[in-house]
Amino acid sequence: MPLVRFRRGMSETDAQADVTVVLPDGSELDVPPGATVEDVAFEIGPGLGRDTVAGKIDGELVEKHAAVHDGARIEIVTDQSDEYLTVLRHSAAHVFAQALQRLHPAATLTIGPPTDDGFYYDVTDVDLDEDDLDAIEDEMEAIIEADYDIEREVRSSEEAKEIYADNEYKRQILDEEADDEEVTFYAQDDWRDLCRGPHVESTGEVGAAALLEVSAAYWRGDEDNDTLTRVYGTAFASESDLEEHLELREEALERDHRKIGQEMNLFSIPTVTGPGLPLYHPPGKTVLRELSDFANELNRENGYEEVETPHVFRTELWKKSGHYENYKDDMFLLDVNDEEYGLKPMNCPGHATIFDQQSWSYRDLPQRYFENGKVYRKEQRGELSGLSRVWSFTIDDGHLFVRPDQIRQEIESVIEMIFEVVETLDLDVEVALATRPDKSVGGDEIWESAEEQLRDVLESGGYDYDVEPGDGAFYGPKIDFGFEDALGRVWDGPTVQLDFNMPERFDLTYTGEDNEDHEPVMIHRALYGSYERFFMVLIEHFDGDFPLWLAPEQVRILPVSDETLGYAHRVKNALEDVGLRVEVEDRDWTVGRKIRAGHDDRLPYMVIVGDDEQEAGTVSVRDRFENQRGDVDLDAFVDHLVAERDEKRTEPDFVDAD
Repeated sequence: MPLVRFRRGMSETDAQADVTVVLPDGSELDVPPGATVEDVAFEIGPGLGRDTVAGKIDGELVEKHAAVHDGARIEIVTDQSDEYLTVLRHSAAHVFAQALQRLHPAATLTIGPPTDDGFYYDVTDVDLDEDDLDAIEDEMEAIIEADYDIEREVRSSEEAKEIYADNEYKRQILDEEADDEEVTFYAQDDWRDLCRGPHVESTGEVGAAALLEVSAAYWRGDEDNDTLTRVYGTAFASESDLEEHLELREEALERDHRKIGQEMNLFSIPTVTGPGLPLYHPPGKTVLRELSDFANELNRENGYEEVETPHVFRTELWKKSGHYENYKDDMFLLDVNDEEYGLKPMNCPGHATIFDQQSWSYRDLPQRYFENGKVYRKEQRGELSGLSRVWSFTIDDGHLFVRPDQIRQEIESVIEMIFEVVETLDLDVEVALATRPDKSVGGDEIWESAEEQLRDVLESGGYDYDVEPGDGAFYGPKIDFGFEDALGRVWDGPTVQLDFNMPERFDLTYTGEDNEDHEPVMIHRALYGSYERFFMVLIEHFDGDFPLWLAPEQVRILPVSDETLGYAHRVKNALEDVGLRVEVEDRDWTVGRKIRAGHDDRLPYMVIVGDDEQEAGTVSVRDRFENQRGDVDLDAFVDHLVAERDEKRTEPDFVDAD
């Protein structure tokens, strides 16, 4: 029976039962109704209560004054928590906005959230460019040094609307929160901003901040809305942490896939073809073809059959699958002879339809389909960025139709395939279980069963994983794998998703051992995620220095003079005979210039042939690390390259080989 708390002046009939919250270790704690995150922290211990900066309720970061509810999963955020930096950066966005309005009082503020790497603030009624950032940074430094208390203020919605009588953007936010009679502001010195929080205790806790760039952005990311000025920044608790971050950022800019893609002639996204629609040039297509061949080989080895579906379907299919309701705003819709069609945002409804075209016995399952399928999603133009977010992309999609007793084995097999990709390319991954989102289909029992089965696979497999509440697909929970690149950044990658809903929507069946119809379970999976984003990850991870098996040009032969040009081509023929991609550098350049060009082109190997090599029938080998080895037997070199390519080693290693 729950506890009942009585307060002074409260009659017995007024008393309310305590609410029970769940702590990170799984234990439960009873607190009075109306208790906040901070109250929970003080119930745990006075020291924790004093150190509380913010909290998480059911995985969502909230201010410490947020009220908890019965059954809520609670985490306390202190300055030792991973989330603390997010809170600090939220406060840094306010420091920027205060500094901006000190220097440009007419500037109108809209929204300024924290991000994974820092923060941004969208503003208008002020003309800003990169040259203005230094002055704003100086003013931010003064605000930080002043160490103003950051104080939470509660005001009525009507009062807030009066404050923002001339700010249509803040008023729109207030109108969207019409059910809230009260709203919160956060104030520092004589400046305040409408905000839900959370924030640190004072501006001095920000420590160090830097403004990074100025760009244009649409209000609320909608290209039909006003264009605003977006200022990006970052912040840390200390100057040393900021300097380390800025150094990594400079390295990231050098590794930017758009920069390297242009240098290596891999891809382009010209304005004339439309936004978010990449064109792959011959070198880039070579890399994609090798990745596709690798994935296809893995699929066939694991019992998948290749299928193909068209780029466009009648929207009747998307309504049946549930995508129309959930993805309509992101779909490219077409009117064909007064009938609505849509470019496919996903491949799964097509694969479900293929399965539905014939009868199946329980002995026939699992059925495993794969397709390198092109899909289309209408992202807002302001969100498009190189290959990381595009309108047209290809998913190395797989869909499995399985009996319930086959779920565990098939998911484990998919995870093994994903880790073969990870280990082959020497990548690091972070694993997460993504649970039911607010916008979903299917009943509670189905979702609970699906989430429990995925959790069981992860825990029995010994995988370290995080839980991402609400990040599942609308049709089922999933295990997500994020690729961590050479700079420690994490990108969305492979996924395996358990789906009890689409088979029901498509009325998919198989005949069971009891001779009755049964509904299969559908597993969605991708080994790369999308080719576009995976290509981006690899470009930046390898800094364009692709391993031999992926390199667009694997070997370049550098003849010392015209007299050895014929021998250079004979060497080329020997390498091409085993399927290597080889070119001869026959321009009238010095050997030194040819070598520099080869390094600039990020070649795994260069082969230098002069009179001595021609006379002895050997070659001199130089790798991308500027290591060189002379008097190399050509056949031995060819054999080594074939082994390095076929074993998919991540670095050239001939020069260092015994």
